[in-house]
Amino acid sequence: QVQLVESGGGLVQPGESLRLSCAASGSIFAFSGMGWYRQAPGKQRELVISIRSGGRIDYGDSDKSRFIIFRDNTKNTLYLQMNSLKPEDTAKYYCNAWDEVGANGAVFDYWGQGTQVTVSS
Repeated sequence: QVQLVESGGGLVQPGESLRLSCAASGSIFAFSGMGWYRQAPGKQRELVISIRSGGRIDYGDSDKSRFIIFRDNTKNTLYLQMNSLKPEDTAKYYCNAWDEVGANGAVFDYWGQGTQVTVSS
């Protein structure tokens, strides 16, 4: 079965940066796309940023200028670079991968266990 493992979260002060990693059990290029979601206490899980096979990037409601998504071919790893972090960015961040099968809309979703990011003074 597909496995996604996030790492890199922690406690940081406002204005600092973090890089999150998502290690996949197989080739990340087998997926139709991958992305990062986050969920804060009392709120629903929301999209931060995702990248489709081919390179198209989709953004959630977060500041587009502060988040960068990229991949490492050799390590089969997806990254989320977060800069100028704010307290409102505090949440558990989840790695997601999806696979579209056929032409009739069948979609499979895979999720990691999440990694906590806390931004506080």
